[in-house]
Amino acid sequence: MNVEEIIKTNKTIPLQTRTIIHLSLVSNKLSEAMGNALKPFEVSLQQFNVLRILKGQKGTAANLSTLNERMVSRMSNTTRLVDKLILKGFVNRCVCETNRRKVEIFITKEGEKVLDQMSDVIKTAETIAVQNFTEFELKELNQLLDKF
Repeated sequence: MNVEEIIKTNKTIPLQTRTIIHLSLVSNKLSEAMGNALKPFEVSLQQFNVLRILKGQKGTAANLSTLNERMVSRMSNTTRLVDKLILKGFVNRCVCETNRRKVEIFITKEGEKVLDQMSDVIKTAETIAVQNFTEFELKELNQLLDKF
């Protein structure tokens, strides 16, 4: 199905506009697929991203600023995301002993365990999402998207 059919128009859409609409539609479809994959874990894509960042710290604390810088979607309220992950037992937050104004955030063992499970379902969802592309096409697409 092409863009015109999806947005139900008979008008010819200028190429630049069509491209932006197409990218938006694909982005929404991917977000929905990844969100659906994470639904059984009751975790949002943004919360999953926070957990991945924290696991990547390899035991070193992160602060809210670090999380914000590394988030894929910077539109999120990181404090709220961390609060929800604390309630689930996936992360801990504590005040830094050397600088009382600094808050340190760590992933818990439970958070690491569930993140491994989530990563498996996300990997499957990603594979399904790009199944119609060859490796060459994926590399080419990435090179084109890097121009943004």
